[in-house]
Order: sequence, then structure tokens, then C-alpha cells
Amino acid sequence: MTGVTNEPQAASWLSAIWAARYRTPARFVALIALLLPWTTTGLIFALIPWLIAFAFLDLRAFPRSLLRPVCLLPIALVTLAAIGTLWSDAPWPDRIHAIGPSAKLLVIPLLIYQFERWPYGHWVFFAFLASCAALMLYSFAVATDPALSLKLYLSRGPYRVESGIAVRNYIDQSQEFALCAVALIYPIVSLLRQPHIGIAALFAALAIGFLANMIFVVVSRTALVTLPILVVVFAFLYLRLRAALLAAGAMALAAVLLFGVSPHLRTTVAKFQADYEASEDGQVSGMGARLEYWRKSLGFIADAPLVGHGTGAIRSLFANAAVDARDDPLRGEIVGDPHNQTLSVAVQWGVVGVLILYGLWFAHLSMFRGEGLACWIGLLVVVQNMLTSLLNTHLFDFTPGWIYVLGVGVAGGMALAGGRKS
Repeated sequence: MTGVTNEPQAASWLSAIWAARYRTPARFVALIALLLPWTTTGLIFALIPWLIAFAFLDLRAFPRSLLRPVCLLPIALVTLAAIGTLWSDAPWPDRIHAIGPSAKLLVIPLLIYQFERWPYGHWVFFAFLASCAALMLYSFAVATDPALSLKLYLSRGPYRVESGIAVRNYIDQSQEFALCAVALIYPIVSLLRQPHIGIAALFAALAIGFLANMIFVVVSRTALVTLPILVVVFAFLYLRLRAALLAAGAMALAAVLLFGVSPHLRTTVAKFQADYEASEDGQVSGMGARLEYWRKSLGFIADAPLVGHGTGAIRSLFANAAVDARDDPLRGEIVGDPHNQTLSVAVQWGVVGVLILYGLWFAHLSMFRGEGLACWIGLLVVVQNMLTSLLNTHLFDFTPGWIYVLGVGVAGGMALAGGRKS
């Protein structure tokens, strides 16, 4: 009798151990999402236990999984970056360092494989949302008292704290808040249809908080341009045509009203015209600098259109071009980033690199053609990255790049799993 009664207990223990084997890697990914808005070092350290836990999963189908375009293209771009060091004229430390920004893309195939098989991706979404919500509340506090900013203690030497910037910079913060605000639209609409008014009201309050922070505290011009486009994408994908047109009209009206009541928003918008006028007068400005970077980058691409100048060559190319423009602060500026993802790839790896980059984006977009929260989040992450990469190198930058990796990897795995079951 003792042996018989112990068999169910032993089976339940084995089942619990087996389930924990797959929950543990998901918890580490959720921890990475929780740390992403706050710390770079913490995120890197959190990767180590996740990689160890990933190694204990059932990996028999993993090699076959890597052959799919959604996994193969990120690997191809990183491989090209590594091979591109062979024909670069940059110093070897610069070449090796330039591989790093693309190396994070290697995590995407691992995440897709994990979350395609084990349904714990919602942990990652909630962890990122909760972390951004805490950052949003902290940002309001810093706007009231800048001495509360963590940048005072994390930066080296004296640091001027911008209004409402709690940890990093206003560009990363705006990216995170815009992503969360728009991502919440789908569950809000779904919950109202069920209806679950209480939870929908909670999510709506969070979305309003993110938007209020961007309107009244601080927002990047990149987020200001891309946010309405993301809302329009949702309206025309998930609402009927009449409702979508009404939503677009309401958004336009709200934008006009908010422009009238928010001095910060008016100041941010006014920077567009101020930068343009400064660039016309030959003065240094954000817009003028970008235009100069792009003009020079197009010249570099024309010199090596097929495979580019090699990994890490951007700074040395700008340095050579600045020799004849020492008296012009704008033309003589030396940078390692042309502030455009396509140009950054094309300068280093030519047409070959651009084809892989755009293949990667469109392959990842194709994963999110279905219905559900995972498809919406994945689609939103890819579209946001493509739009913001017109003005920045957000696939290679730390925070936006990791948002892309987590969003595509986790949501992509969940979307593929859903498609396989249906």
C-alpha cells in the first residue's frame, strides 16, 4: 500500500520539477525585461543565468528552428558584421567594438525557440509594463525635484539632469513610454468588449499616465512623430473603417487641444523649425547635423556600394572627411553614427547589408499577421523600430535594440505557437 500511495506523489514531484525546468528560463527573461528600462549592467548580468537555464531545455529541434528566415536573418547580419572586419580600414579595437551593437540580435532565435514551446511570454510583457510604470511615476517625481534623479549618482562627474529624466535619456524613455501607451490599446479594447471594466480602466489609467508624461514632462521628437503613426496603424488594423476614421479624427482634435495646453509640447514642436532655420544659416543644430551626416554617408556608400567599407569604418571615414573642414564646426564633426539605420548598415556592409536588414524587418513583420495580443505587440515593436530607425540607429542602440530583441523574440515565439495550434 505504501508503494501505491507514493506513486502519485512521486509523479507530482516529477511534474513540478519538469514544469520548473521551463518556467525558470521564462522568469529570467522577465527579469531582463524588468531591468531594461533602468540599467544596462543589470541586464547583461541577467542574461548569464538565462543562457545557462536555456541550455537545459529540450534543444533537439533547435538546429532546425535556426533555418527559418526569422532566425536565420539576425544570425546573417551578425555574421556579416564579423566578416566585415576583414576589409575595414578602421583600427582593430574599433572593428571588434562595432560588432557588439548587432550581437544582441543572436538572442532573437533563442527567444523564439523558447516561447514557441513554453507559454510564459505574458510574464515578460507584464514585467516590462510594470517596470515602465514605475519609471513613469519616478519621472513625474524627478520633474518636480530634479535632485531625485538617479543620473546624479550613476553618472561620472557633474551631470546636468534634464527635467523628468530619471535614469538614462529622454529618447530611450520616450521610446518605452510610447510603446507601452500604444500597446495597451489592444487589451483595453478587448477588455471593454468582454466586458471587464475594472481592468480596462486600470490599463487606461496607465496609458494616460504614459501619454501625460510625454506631453507635460519630456518627449523626444522621434517619439512625437512616430506615436500618431502607431495609433493609426492600430485603428486601421483592428477597428472597422468608420471607427478608425473617427479615432483618427479624435486623435487629431486631441493633439490640437494638448498643443494649446502644454508649453513643453509647444517647445518640442518649435525645435523643428528652430533647427531648420539654424541649419539654413550654417549653424549647428540637430536637424542640420543629421542632414550633414546623411549627405556624407551617401558619399561613402557611393565609394563602396556592394560590401561597404567594413565593420567599424564609420568614424574613420568621418575623420578623413573632416580634414578639409576644420573651420566649419558642422562639416568638421567626427561621429561614429550617421543617425539612420539604413545608412549605418550601408556604409559598413553595402547593398548586401541593406538587403539583409530589410529582409530581417519584413520577415519579422510576417510573423505578426494574426490576431491576439502577442501579434499586436510584435507588430508594434517592429513598426516602431523601422520608423525610429529613419532618424536613429535604433536596432543597434542599447535600449531600443533590446526592446526589439525581447519584443520580436517573445511575441514571435508566442505568435508562431498560436499559428501552429490553429
